[in-house]
Amino acid sequence: MSAGTREQPVTASARQARETAGRVDARRLAGLIEDFAALSEGGPGVTRPGYSELERRAHETFADHMRGLGLRVWSDAAGNTYAERPGRGDPALGALGTGSHLDSVPGAGRFDGIAGVVAGMETARVLVETEAAHARPLRFVAFATEEGARFGQACVGSRIAAGLTGARDLGLLRDGTGTTLAQAMEGVGLDPARVEEARWDPAEWSAFVELHIEQGNVLESLGTPIGVVDAISGSSRLRLTLTGRASHTGGTPMHHRADALAAAAECVLLAERLANDPRHRGTRATVGRLDVAPGSITTIPGEVTMSVDIRDVDSDRQRETAAEFVARSRELCERRGIGLRAEELADASPVVLPVWIADAIGGACAALGVGHHVLPSGASHDSQMINHIVPSGMIFVPSRDGLSHTPEEWTDPSDLATGTRVLLATLLELDGLLAPPAARPGSGA
Repeated sequence: MSAGTREQPVTASARQARETAGRVDARRLAGLIEDFAALSEGGPGVTRPGYSELERRAHETFADHMRGLGLRVWSDAAGNTYAERPGRGDPALGALGTGSHLDSVPGAGRFDGIAGVVAGMETARVLVETEAAHARPLRFVAFATEEGARFGQACVGSRIAAGLTGARDLGLLRDGTGTTLAQAMEGVGLDPARVEEARWDPAEWSAFVELHIEQGNVLESLGTPIGVVDAISGSSRLRLTLTGRASHTGGTPMHHRADALAAAAECVLLAERLANDPRHRGTRATVGRLDVAPGSITTIPGEVTMSVDIRDVDSDRQRETAAEFVARSRELCERRGIGLRAEELADASPVVLPVWIADAIGGACAALGVGHHVLPSGASHDSQMINHIVPSGMIFVPSRDGLSHTPEEWTDPSDLATGTRVLLATLLELDGLLAPPAARPGSGA
């Protein structure tokens, strides 16, 4: 569904949004993107793993910028970083929040997550410099460790904030080197035993809006500058270990082999077939990693570990697909004389985002004369977790060629600036929408 620039009544918040939105500076946004991109390991693209020293330096950069604007800044036990501009209303009013994450997958682009953080930073600057009025506090958040590439669990910081991950879970998740999530947190000065303190109190929040790059090509193909997200896919992440028999490639006849990699290859194609069949329209299944042992050109693979990511906007279909994939993989492994162990690494349900927040984003677009398109997100996001306790919405900006998680990932600074203007206007729109009736313009009070 697409929406244009339909006429709406001009509210006080809409007028203020129009007046302040013009102060958003695309060059400043581009500069901030470059500053964060410089905080990377060597090699192509941006590599800034979750709960690494580089990620913490990125959070310090965010904190220093926000302190420079005069905002109150703090961090929680999960490593999430916050900045707050107080409102002019009752101090007990719940805050409006925005933000995203600062970690990356290996060899990533420079916009995934970071675009939402710098949009918040620029929004804060404009609000401070224009002395814009808002009743509720505005909180700007940089979440810790959103990417699931290191530990298999996505959105760690926001899951902790939402109460979906607790201290007991942190010793169960490990990265490729065997380091547990708890150990990684300790390595950057965080105390994993205290993460329950990072859980948000819903009474302190009113709504949350995340700006993010689309990571797809819908907006670009439509020539539409803004996406309003109505639903976010869930994800079932699995690790399969296939155990065969390692032996000499020349000395072992084909009919005597138990080749774990050959069985794994069938599993990869099975995942593709399941996602493409008519029963799974909209399902996405990906085998993103294969670890083969012993890894010698002259030895038949004796063990393969593979990662599987199954995503869907339908909760039942997501879990049924994961179960069917494991069952059918087990059948083909048994036929080949291969052992199979399947483990669930992580599971997140799809969410439908609140319509009233999506409408507020659409209203902000209308106030600014910006077209938008309503679409689902196939990727997981921090707002997906936060929505469990605080009503949340998402704004997408275009991704060139739909590329993401690659050095070629690109969003034009002018598109990011448009998204930031919509974000700013949405926060002011929500502030007016959530005002007590007596405080609303035209209430007669």
